[in-house]
Formats: sequence, C-alpha cells, structure tokens
Amino acid sequence: MTPSGRTAAAPATRRPGPGAALRWEMVKLAAQMRSRALLAAALIIPPVVVAVLNGQQQPPSDTIYGRLIHVSGYAMPLLMLAFAAQWVLPLLAAVVAGDIFASEDQHGTWKTILTRSVSRTHIFWAKTLTALAFNLLLLAVFAASTIVASLLIIGGQPLSGLSGQSIASADALRLVVAAWATAVPPMVGFTALALLLSARTRNPALGIAAPVVIGFAMQLLGSVGGLDLTRKLLLTTPFEAWHGLFAEQPFTGPLRTGLAVSAAWTLVCLAGAYLSLRRRDITGG
Repeated sequence: MTPSGRTAAAPATRRPGPGAALRWEMVKLAAQMRSRALLAAALIIPPVVVAVLNGQQQPPSDTIYGRLIHVSGYAMPLLMLAFAAQWVLPLLAAVVAGDIFASEDQHGTWKTILTRSVSRTHIFWAKTLTALAFNLLLLAVFAASTIVASLLIIGGQPLSGLSGQSIASADALRLVVAAWATAVPPMVGFTALALLLSARTRNPALGIAAPVVIGFAMQLLGSVGGLDLTRKLLLTTPFEAWHGLFAEQPFTGPLRTGLAVSAAWTLVCLAGAYLSLRRRDITGG
C-alpha cells in the first residue's frame, strides 16, 4: 500500500537476455577440466615438440620449411602450422564445439535450460559464441607458444622465403604471425561444422570425431590431381593460403578465396545447426 491508499505495482521481472545465457555458458566452460586441459596442452606441448624436432639430426626435409628448422627459428612455426592443419586444428576446433549442444542431450538438461526463460535463439548464440571464443583463444595460445619456443630454442635468424629470397628477422616474425592468423577463418569454419554435427547427431563422440574424419577426407581429396575447382571449395585448403605471403612477390589470391570459402562453410553450418535446434522437440530431455 502507498500512503495514498493505492496498491503499489509489482516490479516488472526482467527476462534474462542473451548476455545472461552467454555468461552462463562461459562460466560452465571455464569450470570444465577439459577446457583447462586443452589450454594447458596448447601452451606446454609446442615447446616440447620444438625441442624434440630441433634435437633430431635429420630434419623433416620432405615437408615445407622442414629442411630449415635448424637454420632459423622462424621455420619451425611454419612447419608446425603445416602439420597442425592436417588434423590437430580440426580436432582442437571440435573438442568443445562438437560437444556443446550434444552434451545437453546426453545429460538430459535441455528442459532445465529452457526453464530459465531464455529462448532457443539465445541458447544457440550463447553456445556458438562461447565455442568460437574458446577455439580462437586456443589457437592464439598454440601459435604464441610455438613461435616463442622456436625463437628461444633455435633463434631469430633470417628466414629464406619460398622464392629463395632472404627475409630479415623483423619481417619474418611479422609474416609468421600473419601465417598463423590465416588459420582463423578455416578454424571458425571447422568450429561451425562441429556445432552442426553436435546439434544434428546429439552425440558428443560423433560431434568431436566426425570433423576430424571429414578434415582427413578433404585432405585426401585435395591431393588428387585435376580437381582444382573442387580443391578450392574444401575447408582444409584455406589452411595453406599463407604460402603466398612468403613468395618474393607476395600474392593474396588464395587468402581471399580461403576467406570466402570459410565464410560460406561457416554460414551454411551455423544455419543448419540453428534450424536443427529450432525444429526439434527438446522439451522432454
């Protein structure tokens, strides 16, 4: 009652928005031992690999920049990037994203989430942005650990470009960082693919393993001659776009194509994941 005798209106209850759902998903992910272990592995494993490869008498000369890993500390991160693109980066992209929707089915918690008065759209974008943010952080830690370890263990000697030109240390560092940055678009694409499989299959194992298998299949298909157009449309091809940065006359055509291809894969996969979540009955589990 107010002094005038009128009944005071009850304060309006605010419906939690997308920000609340996003904070909740980030808190859940931060509390998981798996996410902490992934970040720790991305930080600790690269220096170990760099030390082991540097200690080998015979470098892996049959791979790009493999023959130069004892000559310049800038060659090692490029070798690691080329190797990681084959299966490590697709796996890292899928570990969290491939489970983030399916785990709710596995534990039967969809009904609990929906009773928090947040829409499916809010939940979808909260989980999607959480997975994307974590995977980009994971990639940044992996790249930084690899580059720093290579420079500390091997040194910052000038690097030979793919055309045979000498690249000064400062320029080489800039190009190596740029090379790792080119992995962002396909990494986002594989994250979206894992999100789609997580939402569609409702199976965490498939959501995590299938993107890696698909990535392997793309690698094999890309190695087949006479399929140039098909190869450009594969999500694994943008991982190689950094090669043009190290030519004597740098070219960025593959970078632009890779960005467009990665964006197309991302949009299609996210649309499929969203529609899958919107259309199915999840109120029972």
